[in-house]
Amino acid sequence: MRTPIIKVMVGHRRVGKSFILYQLIDLIMKEEDGANVIYINKEDIKFEAITSFKELYDYIDKRLVYDRMNYIFIDEIQEIEDFKKAIRSLALDNNNDIYITGSNSEMFSGDLANELGGRYVEFRIYSLSYMEFLNFHGLPNDDESLEKYTHFGGLPYLIHLPFNEAVLMEYISSIYSTIVLRDVVARKNIRNTAFLEQLIRFLANNVGSLFSSKSISDFLKNQKVNISPNQVSEYADSLAEAFVVHRIGRYDVVGKRLFERGEKYFFENMGIRNVVAGYKPQDRAKRLENLVCNHLLYCGYQVKVGAMNTEEIDFVCTRSGETLYIQVSAELTSPKTIEREFCNLLKIKDNYPKVVVSGERSFESSYEGIQHIYIRDFLSSTLNFSVLN
Repeated sequence: MRTPIIKVMVGHRRVGKSFILYQLIDLIMKEEDGANVIYINKEDIKFEAITSFKELYDYIDKRLVYDRMNYIFIDEIQEIEDFKKAIRSLALDNNNDIYITGSNSEMFSGDLANELGGRYVEFRIYSLSYMEFLNFHGLPNDDESLEKYTHFGGLPYLIHLPFNEAVLMEYISSIYSTIVLRDVVARKNIRNTAFLEQLIRFLANNVGSLFSSKSISDFLKNQKVNISPNQVSEYADSLAEAFVVHRIGRYDVVGKRLFERGEKYFFENMGIRNVVAGYKPQDRAKRLENLVCNHLLYCGYQVKVGAMNTEEIDFVCTRSGETLYIQVSAELTSPKTIEREFCNLLKIKDNYPKVVVSGERSFESSYEGIQHIYIRDFLSSTLNFSVLN
């Protein structure tokens, strides 16, 4: 804050980006009497006339003061054509402290970095983590609360609704529709909306499965849906850019390189995933893996799917130069399952932490030196290595 670095906050709609701006504005007003705050919200009809970079610049320029700091907040800036030109010009003045939000990562990709010369920092705003969810709703940290979080996800506005499944799922469904229509279909000018819906359902029903664009295309052809791998890739990209899904690439643990093909898809919000696929008992393992992936991202890890010869490591995670290996299992009751989940990790010959996360509390805390953590304890942790060891 109070530096010429542009603060960019990204995330899908209704995760709380606007409220974070309100909190920052409130903090500034408390710390600085008479602070010059300029606020634009492109979802507010009051700012409907601002559609281009020139109109954006003119609106802000008329409200600038030149002898002290200007605090500029622009919400959902991707609705303004060529907004980067206005931001680049405003950023030339060190008295302009700029905060912007957006709901599509494509708008803040390489072009923004090039045009702003590295003078910006990006903050990814996720749905609420499990512990934030408990805090918001005043819930105890128990298995019933975990079930609610797994079912309905972490959209902040749920706090204003009765904890009734029909009401909550109707709200989540409306948010999902808004994201798909405004940030995917309209922005990408997608004509084949029927296929897009089929693709989303396919990804929701196959969370945690390894796919390539070709394998998805081949599967859909068997379902009498003829669509090329390139179009599958484009549609999947659009879902990732709108923050509907996380696309997790494959990493060769032995060769220390990323594979060009093959990835897993996880939903950013569990409630949205369940609106699409339903909340079925047989999907418990998929939901657990999605929860683990999301929490790793919340905690600041870069996450990949590990490949080691013929074995798969569910997640290879890096943060601050350290690595963490994770396997996820719904249950650890059979010797075959125990051997599969733990022995894959035992084959990795470095000394970084290796953990199996499961939905089974009763299993012992470790197996041949590999740590076991119950899913609720995992989601309650900030994943410091000292906690895991």
